[in-house]
Amino acid sequence: MVVIDELIERAQAASVSFNNGNLPAPPARRVAIVTCMDARIDVHAIFGLQPGDAHVIRNAGGAVTDDAIRSLAISQRLLGTEEIMVMHHTECGMMGFRGEDFARQLQDETGIRPGWAVETFTDVESDVRQSLARIHASPFLGRKDAVRGFVYDVRTGRVDEVRP
Repeated sequence: MVVIDELIERAQAASVSFNNGNLPAPPARRVAIVTCMDARIDVHAIFGLQPGDAHVIRNAGGAVTDDAIRSLAISQRLLGTEEIMVMHHTECGMMGFRGEDFARQLQDETGIRPGWAVETFTDVESDVRQSLARIHASPFLGRKDAVRGFVYDVRTGRVDEVRP
């Protein structure tokens, strides 16, 4: 737990000059971004966002899962977001293995098959389109007129839109 201890020390030091305590919970830019948990992706730096500007929902692969839909529904219906960005990225680790193999490995090791889909994929643009389709199909999301998908290139920093 050496890293966690170091992070807590940094947080304590940063709290001395903390000045964002008055930010409201609704994001100022009224946007929610679904993206991958990949440590190379700094959403705030990529888009020039400040704390309080956007909701950022992250998971392995940036998959639009039931839990991502839950977060988006809360973001929209309770906190006023009006736009949704889905941003996947090049060289994603979710492209490097088969989901079925991983699920089987977990079952072999634990005796329990995961109740969730692993969500691997082979083509990043197709997976963005699938995520957009899941958003459009959800009855829980009221605002679907401003939903767009993108691919972030981890080598160049470029963000390209994926057309339906």
